[in-house]
Amino acid sequence: MANSGKICRLGILISGRGSNMLALADAVREGRVPSAEVAVIISDRADAVGLERAKERGLQTVVVERRGRSREEHDREIAATLREHQVDLVCLAGYMRLLSPEFVNAFRGRILNIHPSLLPDFPGLHPHQQALQAGVEESGCTVHLVDETLDGGPIIAQRRVPVLVGDTEETLAARILEQEHKLYAEAVGMVINQLGSR
Repeated sequence: MANSGKICRLGILISGRGSNMLALADAVREGRVPSAEVAVIISDRADAVGLERAKERGLQTVVVERRGRSREEHDREIAATLREHQVDLVCLAGYMRLLSPEFVNAFRGRILNIHPSLLPDFPGLHPHQQALQAGVEESGCTVHLVDETLDGGPIIAQRRVPVLVGDTEETLAARILEQEHKLYAEAVGMVINQLGSR
């Protein structure tokens, strides 16, 4: 992204239903993420529901299954696929595998993740359960740059959501997910601006 007039090509990695991927793709299509286009959706699972939903929107999809390979071997194929599609920015959207240091190095500063908590609080699995067990009054979601640590890396943007009396993991998750769909598009736009100004 040497100049700001260039379109930023997004590669979105998913493992499941892909609701954040779809929200981001819709935001790009509707012009809410300026100077961006979705180049490819990559899933590590052939049965990911998000793949069909992406195809319905006319998006390019690729499956790169693990097939018993090491994380490094798997990540190398994903990286090759991203390069083949000339991806500028990698967006993790419910991608359920830790990336290898080699992959992070290859795309350093150009990998985003969205996590359903106010990081650094409640990283890893079951963040809603963690939030409820901790008795916090608010939770939310975070978009951050990916580094070698679990849900670490510099924070780009956050959105806060109150934890209500009687909340379950499901009710809290649903309320946070609404905000995730808005926040991811905003954060991607911010990062594209930063990349364009380099």
